[in-house]
Amino acid sequence: MFPPRTRMPEGDAAIRATDNDAALARLSAVRKGYLTDPFITAFVPRAHLEPPRPPLINIGTYVRSEALDELVNGWLSLSQQEGVQCQIVSLGAGSDTRFWRIATGPARDVLARYVEIDFPEITTKKAMAIRKSKDLSSVLGAPENVSLDRKANGGTTLYAPVYNLLAADLRTPPAESLVPVLGSGPEALLAPHLPTLLIFECVLVYMTPQASEAVVQWFTDYFSNNQSIPGGRGVLGSIVYEMFALGDQFGKVMVNNLKARNITLPGAEPYPTFDSLPSRFLRHGWDVAKALTLKDIRREYIDPSELARVSHLEMLDEIEELELVLAHYAITWGIKLPPGAELKARWQNWGLKRKAV
Repeated sequence: MFPPRTRMPEGDAAIRATDNDAALARLSAVRKGYLTDPFITAFVPRAHLEPPRPPLINIGTYVRSEALDELVNGWLSLSQQEGVQCQIVSLGAGSDTRFWRIATGPARDVLARYVEIDFPEITTKKAMAIRKSKDLSSVLGAPENVSLDRKANGGTTLYAPVYNLLAADLRTPPAESLVPVLGSGPEALLAPHLPTLLIFECVLVYMTPQASEAVVQWFTDYFSNNQSIPGGRGVLGSIVYEMFALGDQFGKVMVNNLKARNITLPGAEPYPTFDSLPSRFLRHGWDVAKALTLKDIRREYIDPSELARVSHLEMLDEIEELELVLAHYAITWGIKLPPGAELKARWQNWGLKRKAV
């Protein structure tokens, strides 16, 4: 979706550069009126100098954001109905602003813990942006309860009562990446008895299938081994947003465009079709797994009044091209449930709901 640049970064730098693309796309969508996000400018240096993105990118960013917001808000709502707080772990979080949007919204008291994990270079950049911004830092809590540390791996970590920013390379085995930052036993950062939602936004597609499988399995084991607590707790959910079905003509063009930027997508190989997407969770023994393309979400899962509103924001002539792009991006969500029929009935229908046309 993005044109090649000159002097392309290589290796990990090329992957890290995609976070900047996402931040600029969100900034553009906010300024054009598609989305509301008062925090994104803090993560974009010289934001006032950035030109708007094309309508195709603005609309894609809007559809992606609307769907993810609905899933996350649904998770918070179900936790509230259960009378418990919940945890969210955003892996490869980059410049995402979701924590601040939740923490300043009506569901802020439902959030027990919010954890972001990313490359050390990304967490260092984000920690500095948070420290410089009053709007961001004031949401974390009293200054004496917030700590900022430089770790041996070169990454900066930030700990606050609810928000935690951790540096790790998810491509390495979980024993080397997740265990050192999340801990284990009584000192673990995550409480295994609380509903916990994992978010992967364009992350796993850049990893080998073996590495991404190891991450999903680690979290599956962590919560499966601690799901004997009664009271409807220990639910594990996950959301994955990324490209798929890249074997057709349009998909090959996308792949070649990314290769021109020194970016490869090894994680897309196991998902050549739409029907293959739920297998990401089902093969790990999860109870529910569903998927939708952004094309279908735009057509059937966004309120018609909202679609009418955004249709007046910009002129878009390339509807066919838009739908072709959106058909190659999907959101997959899944749930791993602890035993209990009552709990299962409450949570198994979590997901996007079709809107009346």
